[in-house]
Amino acid sequence: MKKTLIALSSTLMIAALPSVAQAQAAFNVGAVTDYRYRGISQSRLKPALQGGVDYTAGAFYVGAWASTIKWVKDAGGDSNVEVDLYGGYKGEISKTLSYDVGGLYYLYSGNKLPTSANTFELYGAITAGIFTAKYSHSTTNTFGFADSKGSGYLDLSAAVDLGNGLSLTPHLGHQSIKRFNAASYTDYSLTLGKDMGGGFSLSGALVGTDADKTGYVTPAGKFTGKTALVLGAKFAF
Repeated sequence: MKKTLIALSSTLMIAALPSVAQAQAAFNVGAVTDYRYRGISQSRLKPALQGGVDYTAGAFYVGAWASTIKWVKDAGGDSNVEVDLYGGYKGEISKTLSYDVGGLYYLYSGNKLPTSANTFELYGAITAGIFTAKYSHSTTNTFGFADSKGSGYLDLSAAVDLGNGLSLTPHLGHQSIKRFNAASYTDYSLTLGKDMGGGFSLSGALVGTDADKTGYVTPAGKFTGKTALVLGAKFAF
């Protein structure tokens, strides 16, 4: 299954190669005080380094993104980095209504957990004005949970332009883990972003969840879904 998913991710990227000469590439590097994904800390409530690259060719896009992590080792595995490989298609239904469909493969090389942490999701999103609704559906086991194929994540958000390079992004999400209700939870965040110019941006996010305080913990027993302020800096070029 792992080889099949890697092959699928590679196929998504190869499919765009005929248009590479006309494609636009964008790179980004950054750091956060805590890598939160769907509200849960992936870095043991500690800072993380991140970076990625995106290629667009018309409405098609492919990309890769990576971050340092600690949760796989905390779960008994052996991986320090998460690598995301993705590809999709964006289109417009009208001037105020657009959509985005694609696939995303989360790779934790050599994670060695009893159930592999590697996960593949298909996703679809609809954006109406400033509002976006997105649903992601796993076609594999989900982030190391056994027999969890078919889990899903619903993401509701808005992008509010405050002017002067400031943006406000409220978010509400729900992660369901199939056949493991105790691991399902709701997360929320409110992110204030500031475009500093020259490709440099700053962000501050208030993030929290109602996740199980006994299940989502560090080896020291700290709750990884607790409400906290997460600061970030990113440079895009």
